[in-house]
Amino acid sequence: MKNYFTLKHIKGDLFGGITAGIVALPLALAFGVSSGLGPAAGLYGAIFVSFFAALFGGTNTQISGPTAPMTAVSMVVIAGIVALNDGDVIQALPSILTVFLLAGVMQIGLGFLGLGKYIKYIPYPVVSGFMTAIGVIILITQIMPSIGYYPKEDLDYVNQFKPQAEEIILDNILKEEAGEGLLVLENFEETIKRAKTITQAQIQQEAATLAGSDSSGVLGALRVLPRGLKNINWLELILSLCTIIIIFGFKRITTVIPSTLVALLAVSSVAYFAGLNYEPISQIPSGFPKPNWNIFTNFELGSIAPYIFTALTLALLGAIDSLLTSVVADNMTKTQHDPNKELVGQGIGNAVGAFFGGLPGAGATIRTVVNINSGGKTRISGMIAGVLLLIIMVSLGPVASKIPAAVLAGILITVGISVMDYKGLKAIPNIPKPEVAIMLIVLVLSSVWNLVYAVGIGLVIASLMFMKKIGDLTSEKSDIKSLNEEPWGDEFAFPENLKEEVFIKHIHGPLFFGTTSDFVALSNQLPDTAQAIIIRMDKTSYIDQSGLYALEDVIVPLMNQGKKILLVGLQKQPKYMMERVNMIPTLLPKDCLFNNIDECLAYIKENVEDIYSES
Repeated sequence: MKNYFTLKHIKGDLFGGITAGIVALPLALAFGVSSGLGPAAGLYGAIFVSFFAALFGGTNTQISGPTAPMTAVSMVVIAGIVALNDGDVIQALPSILTVFLLAGVMQIGLGFLGLGKYIKYIPYPVVSGFMTAIGVIILITQIMPSIGYYPKEDLDYVNQFKPQAEEIILDNILKEEAGEGLLVLENFEETIKRAKTITQAQIQQEAATLAGSDSSGVLGALRVLPRGLKNINWLELILSLCTIIIIFGFKRITTVIPSTLVALLAVSSVAYFAGLNYEPISQIPSGFPKPNWNIFTNFELGSIAPYIFTALTLALLGAIDSLLTSVVADNMTKTQHDPNKELVGQGIGNAVGAFFGGLPGAGATIRTVVNINSGGKTRISGMIAGVLLLIIMVSLGPVASKIPAAVLAGILITVGISVMDYKGLKAIPNIPKPEVAIMLIVLVLSSVWNLVYAVGIGLVIASLMFMKKIGDLTSEKSDIKSLNEEPWGDEFAFPENLKEEVFIKHIHGPLFFGTTSDFVALSNQLPDTAQAIIIRMDKTSYIDQSGLYALEDVIVPLMNQGKKILLVGLQKQPKYMMERVNMIPTLLPKDCLFNNIDECLAYIKENVEDIYSES
């Protein structure tokens, strides 16, 4: 990882960074709109995450910025916090950005703790189900904007929420009065007085907020789909379809020029210069992004406490996304990334991006591949990509604000199609049913319920299934057997006359809480003739607290019956654990521990009496 800043490859870095920045532009705008914070948030995220993740990261050619998975989880955060703030995005923004900042700080912590190397242990069915769910969420939620239907602008739909809006406004008045100590019978006139100041515009605004909340997410989009299909704006639909056709069609002509950028420029230019009456994206501020000091001045722990786990999910998801992209970059460039340094870089990028109002991001595979193919060699290319986006925003912000919203919806639909894990879906008929179940559970729960909880549930189920499988495999191979049944190779020399007095427990693999129940049954399997029990732990490299107590639960009753317990081949970690809890030497003296079976055989020949052999 040397020579990050060498100018030897400056030409390639320049072309790679510029090309990657151009590819990132339409995606950043689209992700910003999709998130609910507007296109500027997507641009800010692309600028700062790309620059600082490249500057401090551990992958030479990584290009970072908002990605589909990170945006999908961010939508959950944004929608939840906005709802708590009566639909006011401006009021909710400090709390939203604080969660994003916290996610960045967590990523930095993961890097410093050296946890980057453990990300690879996330089960594939969980990742597959999650990625496919991201595609489903994007596709379904972009149906409405692609056909030009916006529920908050449908007066008939919004008016359905007026009674509920009036209840909420009145409830807020009562809560204010309770806080001010005015909510008593003699002051009920104050409640009436304040209620009379409520305007129809306020009620309409609250109803629009409720309508937006009711129609958000996958279920919300499906709920309003019938109304949307009855109110199609054909111009918006044509713009979306043209965008999708160009993106997929232009790739067949050439991949040198990003098809997404071609679609964005071509369709937007035609719509603008033809004077079409389309719905533009929200205004993109011109000038350098301003820091959001409200993150610190208006900080309230209570407002973000419910989202601590979500912030951690963002951090872990960003880590997975980035490190998978790092592996792709390594394969293409024949280099080796530093996973922990990469997490620190991504965390710094996300923290700085949040401070300036940007969406969180991660390493972006497509942009990284484009950078490498265009000549990018060092981290300078990622920094150039961020600077280019900043220049575009500062100089062309007002122009970019004229982009049709339907064009970005079309771009997002192509992203949703491409982000699905088709490899995992095609493998469903051929992979074990438990893994299929995990994938489908994560897919369904992520799509219709909650991305964060779905991933957590998927990880728990996958872990339990894994532990059960390991437990089953271990117990299959570690049955108690007398020496005349399937002995290990080094046990054939055991004296024939002691076969009824000495029994062996073979343990294959770790002794942990997934295997303890079968092990504890040992004492019930032993015949009365047993005077000594040899427990072979040559192949037990790990034991946890549950395993220790299970071992103790077996040994103590047997020793109380006067039986000798002999351990053979005790490895370093199990021995250390047993010494820590004083099982050695309090329960098992050191003369009962043997390095190999030969030492143990010598001991039993001298200490075990032949009682039951045939005369």
